[in-house]
Amino acid sequence: MSKKRSSQSDQATLADAPLPGSQGSGTNTKHRSDAEGRVQGIARHPARELGKITLAAGAVVWRRRQGADSSTPAVDESSRDSSASTVTVDDIEVLLIHRPRYDDWSLAKGKLDPGETLPMTAIREIKEETGYDVTLGKLLGRVTYPVKSRTKVVYYWTAECVGGSFEDNDEVDQLVWLPLEEAKKRTTYKVDSEILEKTAREIALSPTSRIILIRHAHAHPREGWGGNDNLRPLDRKGRRQADMLPRELAGFGITRLYSADPIRCQTTAEPLSQSSGLHITIDELFGDNGWDAHMADAKRRISDIITHGGVSAIVSQGKAIPEIIAWLSSGGAVSIDDIPCKKSSAWVLTFVDGKLSGADYFASPLPIK
Repeated sequence: MSKKRSSQSDQATLADAPLPGSQGSGTNTKHRSDAEGRVQGIARHPARELGKITLAAGAVVWRRRQGADSSTPAVDESSRDSSASTVTVDDIEVLLIHRPRYDDWSLAKGKLDPGETLPMTAIREIKEETGYDVTLGKLLGRVTYPVKSRTKVVYYWTAECVGGSFEDNDEVDQLVWLPLEEAKKRTTYKVDSEILEKTAREIALSPTSRIILIRHAHAHPREGWGGNDNLRPLDRKGRRQADMLPRELAGFGITRLYSADPIRCQTTAEPLSQSSGLHITIDELFGDNGWDAHMADAKRRISDIITHGGVSAIVSQGKAIPEIIAWLSSGGAVSIDDIPCKKSSAWVLTFVDGKLSGADYFASPLPIK
């Protein structure tokens, strides 16, 4: 067991990432002890909330250990993702990296580059440091600690390893895959042990599906539009937002893609379809009008998607999304008091056996800097 180093661990703190504009820890749950950190978010401009900071992102990378069994019946591999298979803490091993510059064992992470959002940073840094491709899962929270005159803020996800191979490089000369409890003992920093403990709680939930609810990007104003409102298009800002969505959400392993009927929803979904090769299924039930007029049918449709498993992205509208999330949270493990829904924002919703167990909000796909 390595001795925990004091220089970072004494000053680094792990906390939930609160929803933009909210106060306190951002936990926002019905049962705090059982649902810690299940509702989190990332603001459009985190520095406005946190002050003079250096932003970074990383993940607890995990994989099934050889010989681990799944209790989930066989499913169509082309339509499933990492969240569709039951897994326990005993089934997995997690990745620690050794950095020769610091002679430490830690989690993969790195600083935000220009043109990136934080999920993009996490994916890139993991690939650069370890050579592995991953699928992002739940946002675990953020770690803060002082670095000279600034504060470093690192956002961490869970991330399943889905491919790749390691070659030693300038930053990382070796890595190890360890059972989670052993990794908690091996890591150099106390805060990394805390992140791993939070990971254990998340893995224990064993998510069975995810839905990403995306509000359509910025459109031309309703005022002055004389035609059918369903035909109102995206404006220049909206087209840029839509074009950035594939990069923002690339790490989440989307397996199916849906859109509400309005052209501004379909156009928002098109870059995701082009980048992934997924067909866009158009369904009026996912829009404001369909939700209002046929709510029972819309709820059944969404429930069917949740039951199917995998990761589904649905482009919808600003009235329907908060009401859908409120309905899902009313029967789930989390209660979300305030439901922000900016244009082009995304809610990544996690489900366990059909019940909402976690929610992460990403305010914008546009680069942070």
